Amino acid sequence: MLPVSDFRFDRVIDRRHGDSLKWNRYADRDVLPLWVADMDFAAPPAIISALEKRVAHGCFGYAEATPSLLAAVLGHLQRAYDWQIEADWLIWLPGLVSGLNIACRAVDGDVLTATPVYPPFLSAPGLAGKELATAALQQLGGRWVWDFAALHKAVTPSSRLLLLCHPHNPVGRAWDDDELAQIAAFCKRHQLIVCSDEIHCQLLLDRHLRHRPLATIDADIAQRSITLMAPSKTYNIPGLGCAFAVIPDAALRRRFKATMHGIVPHVNALGLAATEAAYRDCDDWQQALLAVLRDNRDRVAAVLGDIPGLTVNQVEATYLAWIDARALGVGDAAVFFENAGVGLSNGADFGLPGWLRLNFGCPRATLDAALERMLSACSALPGRLPPARSALL
Repeated sequence: MLPVSDFRFDRVIDRRHGDSLKWNRYADRDVLPLWVADMDFAAPPAIISALEKRVAHGCFGYAEATPSLLAAVLGHLQRAYDWQIEADWLIWLPGLVSGLNIACRAVDGDVLTATPVYPPFLSAPGLAGKELATAALQQLGGRWVWDFAALHKAVTPSSRLLLLCHPHNPVGRAWDDDELAQIAAFCKRHQLIVCSDEIHCQLLLDRHLRHRPLATIDADIAQRSITLMAPSKTYNIPGLGCAFAVIPDAALRRRFKATMHGIVPHVNALGLAATEAAYRDCDDWQQALLAVLRDNRDRVAAVLGDIPGLTVNQVEATYLAWIDARALGVGDAAVFFENAGVGLSNGADFGLPGWLRLNFGCPRATLDAALERMLSACSALPGRLPPARSALL
C-alpha cells in the first residue's frame, strides 16, 4: 500500500469562488464550512486519470454500464463483503437520494424509520404521498443503539417500508450483526420491505469493524431488500452523480424500475467511468483515507470533548461527528458557531434539535482552524476559562 503522504491529504484546495455548494454557502463570509457530506480532498489519482481518458474520447452521448464496470462492482462486493450478486440485480441511479425517493413510491404502503437520521429519510415519504412513522434511537452508555420496543410501537398496519441508514448518518454507528439480525427479524415479522442506505459502507473507522450488507443476513431479508450504494462519499465524487440499487427480488426490481420511467435520468458517462476506477483501482487510496479520517476523528473528540456543554460520541463510521450541544447554553448552537466562523449542520434537520453534525473530511489545517474558532467562541462565554491553547498542539 502506498503511504498516506503520497496522496496529499494535507493539501488545502481552494474551493472558494467556484461551483462548490459547500463553500458557496458562505461565499461572502469568513466561515469554514464543515456541514454537507462532501470532503475537501482531491479524488483518487486513478479516478482523475480515468476521467481524463474518458474526456479525451470526446463523445458524451447517453451512456450505460459496460461489462468492465459491472465486473468492477461485482468484484468489489465479493471481495469486500463476500456478497455474490447477479449483474441484473443492479439498477443504476443518478444519486442515492433518488433511490430513497423511488423506494417510497415503488412500495405500496406507509414508511417507518428511526431518528435522528439523514434529512431525505424524513422528506422522501411525504413527497411520495406516504405517511412516515418514526422511532427514536436511544443512547446507552454514550453509544447510540436501537430501541426495538419503540420501533415495534411505531409500526402501523399500513407500514410497508423501513428506511434503514447503515452505517448511520448522523450518529456514526456501524450496526453489528446482532442488531442487523434484529432488524431483519422485525421486517419479517411485520412483512416490511427494507431500503438500506449503505453509502458510507467503506468508511468504517474502527479497524476491527467490517461492514455487512443487510441483504446478506439471510435469504428472506435479501428478497425483501433494496440496498443503495455509491462511491460518492468514499472517493469524494458526489458531483459526478452515480449510484446503484441492488434488488435481488425480480418483482420488486420491476416495480422499482417502473417507478423510475419518465422521471429518473440516465447516469452520466463520467460518473460511470469514475465508479469503475473507484471499485477497481483505489483500494490503497481508500485505506490511506481511513487513516487520515481516524486521526481527524480523534482530534475532534479530544478538542471538543474538553469543552463544557459539548459531548461528542465515538464515531465508528462516516466522517461525520454528532455533537450534543444542548448544555452549551447558547440557544441555537448552529448559529452560535456560524457567527464564530464555523458552518455546521443543524441537528433539527435530522430530527433532533440541539445537536450538531461536523464534517471532519478535510485537511488537518482546515480542521484545526475550525476547532480553534469553536474553542475560542466557547471559552468566551460567561463563566468560561480562557481557551486551552494546548488542546490543538
